Amino acid sequence: MRKSISIVACLLLMVGPIVGCTPTTQETAQKPQQSTTPTTKPTNPESKVLHWSINNEPTSLDPGIATDADSFDMIYAFFEGLTSYDLKGQLDNAIAESFENTPDFTKFTFKLRKNAKWSNGDPVTAHDFEYAIKRNLDPKTASEYAYQLYYIKGGEEYNTGKGKAEDVGVKALDDYTLEFTLKSPTPFFRELTFFPTLFPLHKATVEGNPKWAAEAKTIVGNGPFNIESWEHKSKLVFVKNPNYWDKEHVPLDRIEVSIIEDNNTALSMFENSELDWGGYPASDLPTDAIQKYKDEGKLLIADNPGTQSVIFNTERPPFTNKKIRQAFSYAINRQLLIDNILQTSVPPAYGWVPTSMGLKPDGYFHEDVDKAKQLLAEGLKELGMSKFPSVTYSYNLTDTNQKIAQALQDQWRKNLGVEVKLANTELKVYNDNMHRGNYDLGRFQWGADFNDPINFLEMFRDKDGGNNNPNWENAKFKELIDKSYQESDLNKRKKILLDAETLLMDEMPLAPINFRGTPYIKNDKVKDFIIFPLGGAYFKYTDIVK
Repeated sequence: MRKSISIVACLLLMVGPIVGCTPTTQETAQKPQQSTTPTTKPTNPESKVLHWSINNEPTSLDPGIATDADSFDMIYAFFEGLTSYDLKGQLDNAIAESFENTPDFTKFTFKLRKNAKWSNGDPVTAHDFEYAIKRNLDPKTASEYAYQLYYIKGGEEYNTGKGKAEDVGVKALDDYTLEFTLKSPTPFFRELTFFPTLFPLHKATVEGNPKWAAEAKTIVGNGPFNIESWEHKSKLVFVKNPNYWDKEHVPLDRIEVSIIEDNNTALSMFENSELDWGGYPASDLPTDAIQKYKDEGKLLIADNPGTQSVIFNTERPPFTNKKIRQAFSYAINRQLLIDNILQTSVPPAYGWVPTSMGLKPDGYFHEDVDKAKQLLAEGLKELGMSKFPSVTYSYNLTDTNQKIAQALQDQWRKNLGVEVKLANTELKVYNDNMHRGNYDLGRFQWGADFNDPINFLEMFRDKDGGNNNPNWENAKFKELIDKSYQESDLNKRKKILLDAETLLMDEMPLAPINFRGTPYIKNDKVKDFIIFPLGGAYFKYTDIVK
């Protein structure tokens, strides 16, 4: 469906050095489940242990179900797909040993390595990939990222109940050959195979226990680590996977992950040497600490494509009205939020697609308080309202999110004369409310799954799309997205996507605030930890140098 490979991931942050990269060149029946993880803890004082943290209990450790960053970071530790990233910042083969594609990029064939195994010793085969992808497309699975698989021929039809599983264009030609037939030219399809929705699954495990991904003892993975234990809402422990095909290049023996909702607590633990990392992607660095670490020269910034925004529930008045959505957006002083709260010198966002993806770097609008007041008055009149109704801004609770919420509340009060209530919940409840449309307006941050503008636009193609929380739909916008899927000329495709974002920013189902740039600090003994080019944590190559 997507056409361009000219903009591929080209930034990889490694600790210590920061390394750039260039686009990757294109190359032309299960056993019963067994015990999956060792139970003995390392007693060797020379064991290499990373002490990590995450903010929230993972919502799911099922690659086909997970949607949040904490869950994905854990999944990348114990699952692996066809591709991954190496220490040089380049997309590399993982379970795939080699691949080839047709000149028109409508068919990709992957040869799998024969020494890849599941954590219970079973071989990882092409059938595991075919099973997982069709299972994630099955409407009964309710995978919110199923649309990531719509590039595959028959994928959208099967997921929307208009087609059959056997018509989906993914097929195990034999145990170690996997073929994808795509619905239209998709040059960057190989990059997408790095995403968890395309990871393999152990069929006997998934079908043998509906709650297989909820406990450490029932998870069968194929990545660098196994889950030794999972104390819910408290701690996860990973140990090196002895069955991993590339275990010789996994330095860590153990990862101890504490679940710490309060970022000040996480920072205190880092300062007391109880954690090896502070800030992104482990947690949010408290805003009050940023200047201190900046002054000490210890502050680092992960610069990954992403956008933070306010989203509006377009099915709930008054945000059914475009002018009122525009008014709330034009009334936000973005630079003030960046300077006083984020303190990371990230650019303000006047468009939804990150500037690195090259559609319209200067954006589509700017702050205008007078215009915002005018639009608010016009919108209320169109709705037949004499005064602004009671509305609530929702967000998941972190120190930064709370300060942003309070600042937005103050700006809307001063610039529009409206009172907005605030409500915060834990991440899982917050996400559930967003997906159900149980909110008025709220916080939404999107990090790139792959480095192409379509990844930021196509989520709004259908109102019922898995991540279309504004519940917004527009026939012209949908037409442009569909047209972009079929356009093979890169310049023409870019113009189509520019037109789509222009329409999106006029309709304003969401108000962009800032592009992503996330602060962190680290223990100097941690080496070769990877922050993925598009964001997220990867532990495979991490080393502890004493």
